Amino acid sequence: MRFYVTTAIDYVNAKPHIGHAYEKVIADIIARFQRLRGKKVFFLTGTDENAQKNSQAAKEAGIPTKKFVDRNVKYFKELTGILNISNDHFIRTTEESHIKISQNIFKKVLDKGDIYKGFYQGLYCEGCESYLTEKDLVDGKCPEHQKPPKPLKEEAYFFKLSKYKDQIIKLLESPTFVIPKEKRNEMLSRIKSDELKDLCVSRKGLNWGIDIPVDKKHKIYVWFDALINYVSALDYPDGKKFKEFWPADAHVIGKGINWFHSVIWPAMLISAGIKPPRTILVHGYLTVNGQKISKSLGAQIDPAEIVKRYEADHLRYFFAKEIPMGEDGDFSSKNLADRVNNELVANISNFCYRTLSFINRYSESRIGKIARGEWEKKLLKEIEKKIENIHKCYLDYNFRDAIKQILEIGDIGNRYFQGNEPWVLIKNDPGKCKEVLAFSANIVKDLAILLKPIIPEFAGKVEKQLNLKDLKWRDLKKPLENHRTGKAKILFRKIEGKVS
Repeated sequence: MRFYVTTAIDYVNAKPHIGHAYEKVIADIIARFQRLRGKKVFFLTGTDENAQKNSQAAKEAGIPTKKFVDRNVKYFKELTGILNISNDHFIRTTEESHIKISQNIFKKVLDKGDIYKGFYQGLYCEGCESYLTEKDLVDGKCPEHQKPPKPLKEEAYFFKLSKYKDQIIKLLESPTFVIPKEKRNEMLSRIKSDELKDLCVSRKGLNWGIDIPVDKKHKIYVWFDALINYVSALDYPDGKKFKEFWPADAHVIGKGINWFHSVIWPAMLISAGIKPPRTILVHGYLTVNGQKISKSLGAQIDPAEIVKRYEADHLRYFFAKEIPMGEDGDFSSKNLADRVNNELVANISNFCYRTLSFINRYSESRIGKIARGEWEKKLLKEIEKKIENIHKCYLDYNFRDAIKQILEIGDIGNRYFQGNEPWVLIKNDPGKCKEVLAFSANIVKDLAILLKPIIPEFAGKVEKQLNLKDLKWRDLKKPLENHRTGKAKILFRKIEGKVS
């Protein structure tokens, strides 16, 4: 009855862009769904502040690194509020507790003999803060940042990643360790076709970052430090949260850092005597005109500005419906408006408002006895089957198909309402009219529950209009009868005019 979900932690060398928003929303949908099922959830997000790119950006801005980092962290914290993200903790890797735990784990792995001092010579991408091989390059450039890496030669500490090759392969052969399977197969293919090389885990002569506990001339390499946030946030090794929530149920990450999470991270954990996470959930990139949105490429869209023009629920819905998990997706304001107008407004909002306003008008704001005729029995079976499928879609992180079937339930409600013509029925058979409205109201209740992980503001408004609180998944099976409702209000309005 516990569930631990995390996002990757974000570099703070610039303001967040819409790609950051996408990952946080996906993780939030997972967290909200698990809470809806009655699980105790710990949801972690945060910022990666020890990276050299943060220090370099601060230098370019003419601001001390700490002041620069503190300023930009605020933007990422604000983003969680703007998007209605329900995270339980926001970790910063400059926190003293994280620093101590990172040094603790580094020392533990060192004492085991899995870290040794050596000499590194090779290619280094400053954007990735990662060492690359010739095989990693495309036309001589880092595929992520479209820049050639710099040759680097320096003394360094190395982690014996190669020692854990067989154990990592065994993990990757599990169908649930990396989702989707295409991303798991990429890691398996890479690890099997190319000898797993030991990993450089330090940088020398830097003035920003976490000191190696046995050698103050070196800083812990940012990826070794950053990955540890997932356990330092739980107060590893003796914290109550660590004992309660570890291993993580889902690390939600972008495909560009799959290797670090699916290969390096579990090897680090095994070396330190910590259980690996259960699942790495890998999403694709958002694009604009087919180009990845990133700070370094300059294709930025500010999610805060989008929410100002539209609503957080609009953007959350677009992410979940438009982009299949694991695949890239293109952001378009026009497509966002089309989704809102043709699905949220024309289907969901239209049905909910008509039902609840008619109950206000024709049933004294009271949900009474539910109609239970042959048509209703048939529709209930259809709805129950779709709810089973929606539950499975949520469990499988298939939010797109979950929404598709939720919309089909909305269609059922609209057809039922229109087919019964309650505006006519109230004149000829008021009792039957009220039963029809009660049946419709129960579909409204179900829609609020089913959409709660994706568009929580909508769900909260429906609950208020139904005069209910904190609906759970189990309430899908509980008929709502003999209950007084609140005042009906329009839930979504059509996006008018030109969108950009």
